[in-house]
Amino acid sequence: MNNTTPRKPVVCTIGYTKKSLQQFIELLRGAGVEKVVDIRRNNTSQLAGFSKKDDLAYILRLVNIDYEHVLDLAPSQELLSSWAKNHDWEAYEARFNKEAKERGMLEVVKRLAASPQRICLLCSEHKPDKCHRRLVAEWIKSVRPEVEIIHLV
Repeated sequence: MNNTTPRKPVVCTIGYTKKSLQQFIELLRGAGVEKVVDIRRNNTSQLAGFSKKDDLAYILRLVNIDYEHVLDLAPSQELLSSWAKNHDWEAYEARFNKEAKERGMLEVVKRLAASPQRICLLCSEHKPDKCHRRLVAEWIKSVRPEVEIIHLV
């Protein structure tokens, strides 16, 4: 008789800021993350530190975590610029949701929701409350209601 029970589907989210590389990796490993899904528009800047796209993909391979950059789930540059100017979260969220519908993000979300891997959505913000990664995680949950969302902070 097989005593293994299927694990509950989980989607994690994480921001790389205010974390050392060690803290970042320990959070991912502690949550059992198997794949980091990078949903940032700007992930090659020197300001990204250890989370620059190619460096992060390499680091994650060393600890047996897959990496995928999904630009389709990133906010537009125009929306990012607007957020930087006014920090109006309600306007940002409404506009991001509108962009999502216009750009067909739901199809990408459905693909992620069906993933057998435990994924973690990556962005830059330390906390998820005013970050689009939280919105994407909530969309995944709307497609697959049994998913538990865990924000790694």
